[in-house]
Amino acid sequence: MGVYKFLRPALFTLPPETAHRLTIRSLQALAHLPGRTSDDYILSQKLFGLDFANPIGMAAGFDKDGEAMAGIGKVGFGFTEVGTLTPLPQEGNPRPRVFRLVPEQGLINRLGFNNKGQVDALRRLSLYRARRHSHGPILGVNIGANKESSDRIADYEMGAARFANLADYLTVNISSPNTPGLRDLQAATAVSEIMKRVRAAAPKVPVLVKIAPDLDIEQAQEIASLAVRYKIDGLIISNTTISREGVANSKYAAQAGGVSGQPVFDMSTRMLAEVYQASQGDLTLIGVGGVATARQAYAKIRAGASLVQLYTSMIYEGPLLAARLKRDLAELLRTDGFASIGEAVGQDAD
Repeated sequence: MGVYKFLRPALFTLPPETAHRLTIRSLQALAHLPGRTSDDYILSQKLFGLDFANPIGMAAGFDKDGEAMAGIGKVGFGFTEVGTLTPLPQEGNPRPRVFRLVPEQGLINRLGFNNKGQVDALRRLSLYRARRHSHGPILGVNIGANKESSDRIADYEMGAARFANLADYLTVNISSPNTPGLRDLQAATAVSEIMKRVRAAAPKVPVLVKIAPDLDIEQAQEIASLAVRYKIDGLIISNTTISREGVANSKYAAQAGGVSGQPVFDMSTRMLAEVYQASQGDLTLIGVGGVATARQAYAKIRAGASLVQLYTSMIYEGPLLAARLKRDLAELLRTDGFASIGEAVGQDAD
């Protein structure tokens, strides 16, 4: 954690969204500095046509409007996912809407897809792509639907079309618990239509679907099967949970919203392993939820994830977390005799 352990108490005196805004501004400043952390060759892999220098990604929700992409790369992330971006600007839910669960190393949030809208982000992402050098992080764009939309499936189709020429990959977010009715789109009929229309709108871009950890395994396996049918490239497992298991004694347990961080690690990793087994390698899986150490990242990889993402853990561990995870993960792979990260994927899922 280094110097961050001395800074964190001061940051935690601020409201969570204020502290987050300061972090974004700090990363924006880093974008103008030369250099970035190097990546061990053992961590590199090619997935859905993209060269990932390392498997550690910034999850959606951190850089909602694409303001700090270059800075995120400078602190060691191999890829970053902007969003969730909706067709129209959206304020999100009333504040307060983010709550730190410090003893549990987690968060509850009910932000509600707050963002400046896709048109605003298009300009920023276009400039990033025009200026990006080979060392910049791979760019994912996470698309969603407006709360008041009369046709949410059309919102996803619009987002896919808008970012098809800018994103290295697209993520369809149908699993946030903070937009009423959104998770209903994980039902087979709705998710089939979304997959079909997004794939048609962005035929040349890798597309992933982000699902909730609260699904029954049969539902998750059905989504995986549909993803293969509609030529979707992968699944992100998982979003935040509405469960209060592990945080029931928190003073914020009664707050509405999704739980992230350490409390979701076990459930999301179990689902990851089961979906990996069911999909039999036909989908690329990204593991999210509670990754704060290299051993946790490694557990996700051995459960079936080719890539991992984090967000909440950086709040508790600081901005040098990605660099530390990369170093320690490379050591774990070599200790177990792997020549590349790809060899470790799914080793514990059988």
